[in-house]
Amino acid sequence: MVLSRFFGGRRKLRPYAQFYEDAPKLEFSGADDRALGEDALAYHRKQPPGKMSMTPTKPLDTQRDLSLAYSPGVAAVSRAIEQDPGAAASFTSRSNLVAVITNGTAVLGLGDIGPLASKPVMEGKAALFKRFAGIDAVDLEINETDPEKLAELIIKLEPSFGGINLEDIKAPDCFLVEEICRREMNIPVFHDDQHGTAVCIAAALENALHLTDRRLSDVKLVCSGAGAAAIATLNLLFGMGLSRENVIVLDQAGVIYKGRRERMTAAKEGVAVRTKARTLRQALKGADVFLGLSQGGLLDPEWIKPMTKRPIILALANPDPEVWPDHALAVAPDAIVGTGRSDLPNQVNNVLCFPYMFRGAFDAGARAITRPMMIAAAKAIAQVARMEASEETAAAYGGAVHSFGPASIMPQVFDPRLGDIVPKAIAEAAAQAQDD
Repeated sequence: MVLSRFFGGRRKLRPYAQFYEDAPKLEFSGADDRALGEDALAYHRKQPPGKMSMTPTKPLDTQRDLSLAYSPGVAAVSRAIEQDPGAAASFTSRSNLVAVITNGTAVLGLGDIGPLASKPVMEGKAALFKRFAGIDAVDLEINETDPEKLAELIIKLEPSFGGINLEDIKAPDCFLVEEICRREMNIPVFHDDQHGTAVCIAAALENALHLTDRRLSDVKLVCSGAGAAAIATLNLLFGMGLSRENVIVLDQAGVIYKGRRERMTAAKEGVAVRTKARTLRQALKGADVFLGLSQGGLLDPEWIKPMTKRPIILALANPDPEVWPDHALAVAPDAIVGTGRSDLPNQVNNVLCFPYMFRGAFDAGARAITRPMMIAAAKAIAQVARMEASEETAAAYGGAVHSFGPASIMPQVFDPRLGDIVPKAIAEAAAQAQDD
């Protein structure tokens, strides 16, 4: 594959780069992308349209069944819940039901496309909940752009759902919506764009640091991007031991430094540091880690050269990363490079987190998703990546086996052990918090 056209040819690859050469890849040309789009249209149009449907879980074949499921028998169930709200977990599907909610203002790779156009994406999210964690999910696309009004609407849905997964709400509105909902609701509220991304990045970084024999507390990290995902990721990493003094964050106006006034917000003030660096190139000098949550093509490969040996490059902009792996490896063949793309090694994919986060929370009866639960999730995801590949996982990928290493720092999405190990770790963290 690859973008050697920017270099005029491929340079000789040394050890870490060879891992990328050997790693299975999917390659897409413009024609392939068009074919994929046409196949996706046909896939969704096939009857019945969309990706989700409702299926009763109890028999409805006789008059007796109808009397039990609905009137008059159901009245006894409603009275039981009226007397004891906790009984809803035993008598209804609520304790295994998530609402996937968006207003369509920041759909990944598409931007502000509105709630109706976001529905296929949200249906997909709901399908992933069911496929990977056995959780029923309903997608709700809400036509409301005022964050306080949106939060008010979501809060009123609490009787219907056991958890809320916020999705694709633009920053900074998403911060306010999540804050209000978490404060006012007694069920888990999780903004996947923030915290799901943060958990998966933390897992990738944990394994990259393991391979390069570094400690999180010692590394210098440069983050390109200061949106919802970037701020949430940094806050999680701070909680795991990353030193605030070792982090430089950039937005569209450049380095976020102490005393800067342009385009500042409360969230940005929290990551401002004292530094003489004003550009990405200056910030990367001597850095161990580049974290990209910004825009494609932003990182000139030449700027990687002044980084430390064995640099860690997580270029997660979609669909085009801040730097393509081939470009990075051409100048730093010992680098570990991850992206957000499924056709490249080391994909940082939120599906490794959000289904299991709610599975663990539901199993523990948690009323909120806490930082210890997110840290537990990150460590568990990293653990699965370090395990020997299973035959079941290899079968899901056409026999391709990924062994832990520089080009395989994340688990494969269809690894069945994720569904056992990650929710258990999350549930244990939630139970520990309840005991404390």
